Amino acid sequence: MGTLYLVRHGQASFGAEDYDKLSELGRRQSVRLGDYFAQKGVTFDAVIAGTLRRHLETLAGIREGMKHEGEHLPWEGLNEYDSEAVIATIHPHKLEKPTSPEMYRAHFRLLRDGLAQWMAGVVSPRGMPSYDQFVEGVASALAHVRANHHGGNVLIVSSGGPISTAVGQVLGTSPETTIELNLRIRNTSITEFAFTPKRHMLVSYNGIPHLEGREYESWITYS
Repeated sequence: MGTLYLVRHGQASFGAEDYDKLSELGRRQSVRLGDYFAQKGVTFDAVIAGTLRRHLETLAGIREGMKHEGEHLPWEGLNEYDSEAVIATIHPHKLEKPTSPEMYRAHFRLLRDGLAQWMAGVVSPRGMPSYDQFVEGVASALAHVRANHHGGNVLIVSSGGPISTAVGQVLGTSPETTIELNLRIRNTSITEFAFTPKRHMLVSYNGIPHLEGREYESWITYS
């Protein structure tokens, strides 16, 4: 039996010109997670990460906290969908930068609706794979872990979409449930699978044990 830890990236730069980089808080979240792994004596026999900047910066922070360097396997199938492209399929005009709770809620309502239509094959966001292809990218990473790392500890650093999709694959959830899982996942949260060569089993979802305690209350973020 092996253990797979799927970690969502640290807080990115939501609303900025370049979302795909960690905020200063996102970097601290990542280092804190690495420190937590080190304190618990958790080490990894293999590390796999998406190829987005926020994935790589999160992995760098984890390694800084663990005080351990190493190589990783880049996996494009673990990259996030393009939320702007998804929203554009149902709202063709560019959204203003959200500056209020109402604008944030409107953004995520549009995202939820766009995701549902993409998953149903109704829309095809520009520059994105089909939903079936997106799922296959995630499934291929899970299959690689089962085939090559039985009995080991494996770390995957990715995004909310691929991680919730992985959970949906393991549990056989509906697309609607997968969307809700996606929109609830927290930055640097840990989702844990046990695995054999034949299958993955969900142990925990969206945990943030490294951010427990009053001193870390303001570190808990979702975007």
